Amino acid sequence: MISHKLRYLLALTMGLVLVAAACGGDDDDTAGEGEATETTEGGGGGEDCWGEPECVPPNQPDVNQDGTVKIGILSPGDTNDNGYYESFVVTAREFAEANDWELIIVDKINPADAQEQARNICRQSVDMVAIAAGELADAVPVAEEDVCAGTVWYVSGGAGIEQTPYFFQTNDDVFESQYTAGVATGLVMKAQGVTKAGFVTGPELDFAVNAFNAWTAGIKSVLPDAETIATYTGDFDDSAVGQEGAQAQLDQGVGIMYPYLGGATDAVAQLAFENGVLSITPGTDRCGEEQFAISSIFSPGDFFAAALEDFEAGKVTLGVTRTFEIGVDPVPTVKICDTVEGAADLQAQVDDVMAQIAAGEIDPAAEAGAGG
Repeated sequence: MISHKLRYLLALTMGLVLVAAACGGDDDDTAGEGEATETTEGGGGGEDCWGEPECVPPNQPDVNQDGTVKIGILSPGDTNDNGYYESFVVTAREFAEANDWELIIVDKINPADAQEQARNICRQSVDMVAIAAGELADAVPVAEEDVCAGTVWYVSGGAGIEQTPYFFQTNDDVFESQYTAGVATGLVMKAQGVTKAGFVTGPELDFAVNAFNAWTAGIKSVLPDAETIATYTGDFDDSAVGQEGAQAQLDQGVGIMYPYLGGATDAVAQLAFENGVLSITPGTDRCGEEQFAISSIFSPGDFFAAALEDFEAGKVTLGVTRTFEIGVDPVPTVKICDTVEGAADLQAQVDDVMAQIAAGEIDPAAEAGAGG
């Protein structure tokens, strides 16, 4: 999808998770289909530290000391989606090119195939295994298997998964980011006289439902009588079903659209634009494009950039989660685009809300009905 779905010099101690398929192997080659809390300081090292909390794997970045640094990526979405999933890959390519590392990319992975894809990439003597989104969490137990012994694993973005000593992860709070996106949406709606907003996404997964509820709560904090509509198409990347869901919402009179999608984002945003409706970007900053009113920025590439920098410097620590906080870290954040009249004044109000969230004065989860 979206996960979500990024890049900045964020200080971050973490490990990397790289997952790919047996068909991958060429440098910078896509090999087929298939959202801060304190970070614990690194502990010991040594060749057998894997599986121990606070493990600092030795010999980073050439962990297996074979003379090359090889990273691979396992992505559930299309890494050419011009959005969330592609941001993850762009970051990896930049590091690979700058450091003469090898890169394997396997995308469009069915979660049911994630474990075998992970085993396959470990068999290719990778140093790092990176999972681009929590949708492929089923692959993570493979980090404990002998076939992946000595590899550094990283999971990026989303609400996070249960932490074990075998990988590092970054996450962000979907309630914080999407409540703020909702506030921005409400401000734009108020400025433009819009009363109905549409949210088009893929499967009815918990994170997507939470995102819609938080976004709605943010809108209603500005416009209590506003109406929001959610459509769950079942697929983050299918443009046809995305446009079908969006058209049904446009027919109901929505005046702003949130395609909380992956590969189908552009098709939905373009359809909305052709109907005189601006959209919100899911994950990346695309405020330079005429069809977008707001960028909700939580792309995994932003988090991955910090991880790769630590890996290059030999600072990756396993068994640790870092949560990036809105109003504290550079990402996640929300930006009102210049396509909206009075964007600067509206942005100041959004910035104030982010500061209130960071100070604990607003609890987005509670506002969204999910408790504090």
